[in-house]
Amino acid sequence: MTIGPGSGCKAKARHTGMPKQLIIDGKPIEVEDGTTLLQACELAGAEVPRFCYHERLSIAGNCRMCLVEVQGSPKPVASCAMGVNDLPPNKDGSPKVISTTTPLVKKAREGVMEFLLINHPLDCPICDQGGECDLQDQAMAFGIGGSRYTENKRAVEEKNIGPLIKTMMTRCIHCTRCVRYMTEVAGVEELGLIGRGEDAEITTYLEQGILSEMSANVVDLCPVGALTHRPWAFNARPWEMRKTESIDVMDAVGSAIRVDTRGREVMRVLPRNNDAVNEEWISDKTRHIADGLRTQRLDQPYVRRNGRLQPATWDEALSVAAANFKDHDPSRIGAIAGDLAGAEEMFALKDLMGRLGVKNIDCRQDGAKLDPSLGRASYLFNTTIEGIEAADAILLIGTNPRVEAAVLNTRIRKRWRQGGVRIGLVGAPADLGYPHDYLGAGPQTLTELAQGRLDFAEVLNQAAHPIVIVGMSALTRDDGAAVLALASHIATAVTEDKVVAGSGLNILHTAAARVAGLDLGFVPGEGGLDTRGMVEAAGAGKLDTLYLLGADEIDTAALGDAFVIYQGSHGDRGAHRADVILPGAAYTEKSATYVNTEGRAQMTEQAVFPMGEAKEDWKIIRALSGEVGQTLPYDTLSALRSAMYNSAPSLQRLDIVVGDGGDVAAALAAQAGELDGAPFGVAVSDFYLTNPIARASAVMAEMSALKAQSVKAAAAE
Repeated sequence: MTIGPGSGCKAKARHTGMPKQLIIDGKPIEVEDGTTLLQACELAGAEVPRFCYHERLSIAGNCRMCLVEVQGSPKPVASCAMGVNDLPPNKDGSPKVISTTTPLVKKAREGVMEFLLINHPLDCPICDQGGECDLQDQAMAFGIGGSRYTENKRAVEEKNIGPLIKTMMTRCIHCTRCVRYMTEVAGVEELGLIGRGEDAEITTYLEQGILSEMSANVVDLCPVGALTHRPWAFNARPWEMRKTESIDVMDAVGSAIRVDTRGREVMRVLPRNNDAVNEEWISDKTRHIADGLRTQRLDQPYVRRNGRLQPATWDEALSVAAANFKDHDPSRIGAIAGDLAGAEEMFALKDLMGRLGVKNIDCRQDGAKLDPSLGRASYLFNTTIEGIEAADAILLIGTNPRVEAAVLNTRIRKRWRQGGVRIGLVGAPADLGYPHDYLGAGPQTLTELAQGRLDFAEVLNQAAHPIVIVGMSALTRDDGAAVLALASHIATAVTEDKVVAGSGLNILHTAAARVAGLDLGFVPGEGGLDTRGMVEAAGAGKLDTLYLLGADEIDTAALGDAFVIYQGSHGDRGAHRADVILPGAAYTEKSATYVNTEGRAQMTEQAVFPMGEAKEDWKIIRALSGEVGQTLPYDTLSALRSAMYNSAPSLQRLDIVVGDGGDVAAALAAQAGELDGAPFGVAVSDFYLTNPIARASAVMAEMSALKAQSVKAAAAE
């Protein structure tokens, strides 16, 4: 059973269902049934050192650093592995007395620390973990000031755990946190402890790198310097950097992150704890994208002259861009917002296009058939990410959450490990990291499921908390609206008379900007063209000017002779096709609002200034509006946000999931059409190269090549 509130630990314990009374360091305390002694001590305000224990991992009891003295026990007790219900009662019925600061405990901990340091090298001056090392801190607090050992220290060869993790296994204290994380959370059972005694060591069984989308979290878990970040090795010390709390935009999960900077350079990205979203994990792409923020940057405006892009001043670039708005009919102008755009710049661009009379606008550059007029519940992950843990049946439609939302996929795996859940997949076959029932490849399977002709239909009907998750590969098709309507019908049918949020229908987005764009109504007006329509019109000579707000995932080669204005941070596909380039800011260089797939509005914070002459995106659009003669009525970010909040009130409720509670099923049913028999495709073909920042990263390019090589080798076998 799960030990303690919010814990991922498991251990055997006698449960009475009644709170347990204890006296810890002279302080009476009452704790919940199933709590460990270590958790009880912390609730009482006592500091208990530990190396192997982690609240989100199973209990190992390896390091013995968490020893405490229990009344009546002949020796100190490892508090992480002892549940309060395992304590034998006192004969007189009085509460058990626990001590954490007695001479016996102090001596026991000093002895444990002395043993841990027998073979630990004196690497602190050159160790990347220096300043953030649990072993350093606890040796100072709970160890002794010298060593009685003079024997030679053992050495262990460096292991190949992949290009993201640098190993120095001589420092390893065998806490097995990395082994348990890889097995339990990441779902990659390729790391383990082999050998006995002095020959014991952590290694990959087949001496090959681990290619998991979540592997680098082991660096945060490692309490010593045995595992560190390879791309970041020897670059900086923790105390040299300024730390800024922000939000990740590499996918639509909205993971909480910390951006560490030195000067004007982003040095690294680390996770922050947010139990409702990412717990304390982030994907490898989120963590190691930092070098992509420094390379292939657009740091000054450009204007295409005589077929070549040439540097220009801001006045020149804005003047040329404005002329192409003034000289053309609004019906021959279009604007597309990309996957990394913040809500502020999308609101400003929509406002400007509206003042110009332009109806050809769209934030769905992948062509997803999502309509904000049907209500927020029609395009949100309504169950919420945290709500996955209550599900007892999960139907995945046209999605592979392992590559589309790696952090969210760990929630599904966490739910699977708890038992009592069935998971079904309709779409392209995939290794999700947990067992599942493969039901079929396309809409025909959904039809059979809706008609109850598949066994999994009964699983959904019998479940108390079933949820349906629909991915982008099912919604970007021509029959995407029909697929969504059918998925909504299934979700509504299986959740009838059950307490499930949003009728159990959940949309898993892949773009960080998508939900905010839909909230703002950044979609075609009446008679306007969507993304595909604009691209086709441009290619046919029916669209004169196209404004790309960081839109790089469209077919830029099909834009014909249209005049393209590109606003973005990186020299990617859109910039290569552009006639005017307006350099914008990356997500670490601006304060912007993003809404994650569950509808939770969150805000990034500016960690560094934009590069060169680049400016914050909303300021560029505000300056352009003046050149066009349609000056937007806000000069400050606060004024813009005030107007934006009036347009989309849900954006001002930060870190709160806001739904609308409308009748989604009926609204979607009215949009239903013919289903295509073709199987669902793949929304994300390469996890490491999904956006301009990722494609600019050398680390991501290396990971992409290694993954492709691994897949090729597996196919050959």
